[in-house]
Amino acid sequence: MGQVLYGCATTMEAVRRAIRNSQESLRALAKRYGINQKTGAKWKQRETVADRSTGPKEGKSTVLSIKEEAIIVAFRRHTLLPLDDCLYALQPTIPHLTRSSLHR
Repeated sequence: MGQVLYGCATTMEAVRRAIRNSQESLRALAKRYGINQKTGAKWKQRETVADRSTGPKEGKSTVLSIKEEAIIVAFRRHTLLPLDDCLYALQPTIPHLTRSSLHR
């Protein structure tokens, strides 16, 4: 199986390894591998040749805390009110609550 590249990736691990171990100038490496000199410099400085994750370090898809989410779920189950009515009832308690975060 081949290596899966990210959408904007221009090098594979073998090329990165060759760049890291090479004594050639950045200009020569860029010309040889068809990359930008900044890309060559980046791979020369890195300790590993593996891709780094570009997403957030912690997965966080909401601005609400766990406690606030629990309050909202309990309120909606107990009252069975429509979404907008829940929003207007809960906004004094949770000021940063929005319709989209309530729907999530």
